Amino acid sequence: MSKASVDKSVCIGCGVCEASCPMGAIKLVDTKAVVDANKCTGCGACVGSCPVSAIKN
Repeated sequence: MSKASVDKSVCIGCGVCEASCPMGAIKLVDTKAVVDANKCTGCGACVGSCPVSAIKN
């Protein structure tokens, strides 16, 4: 599986992805989501939870 990536120009910093990630691979940094590729398993939980579709696998 591919890892999640965030389009920071679209991200609104709501934190829904951070809360939905079972691996704790997403953190908000300066009001934008950042993915820790070492923790991300590519499960897609964040992709499905993002209200503005800022995250892709």
